[in-house]
Amino acid sequence: MMGLEEMRNNSELISVIDWDMTPEEAVTLYLEWGNNPANGRRRIRSKNDVSYYFVVNTWEHPAKIYFIRRNSEEAVELATIDMPEELRNRFLESVSHLKGVYAVNEDVKAWLEEELYGPGTNYKAA
Repeated sequence: MMGLEEMRNNSELISVIDWDMTPEEAVTLYLEWGNNPANGRRRIRSKNDVSYYFVVNTWEHPAKIYFIRRNSEEAVELATIDMPEELRNRFLESVSHLKGVYAVNEDVKAWLEEELYGPGTNYKAA
């Protein structure tokens, strides 16, 4: 499994990150074959359709960020990333320390963007 450094050095992979994908949307889109036009996202037409996105898993201690590749057949954890303690603590506060798999919040997203693309980078605006 990759770490942050391997991801940083894989420009092809980090160029396809879907920063807006959430675990809930991934289930709707891929496990229900995108048959929910109300969600405003594309429809999944085949197992060749794929998304790459981040989640925060708080089931384990300490909580970690996972980079996921999802299609209609499977979800594969491609990378695991440790968060700085302060960021992890803020995230855990934001979810009331409940165990689960969550979408990255704005703080985590900003930290990941800086780590992957460089300081002061807002990839979405680039």
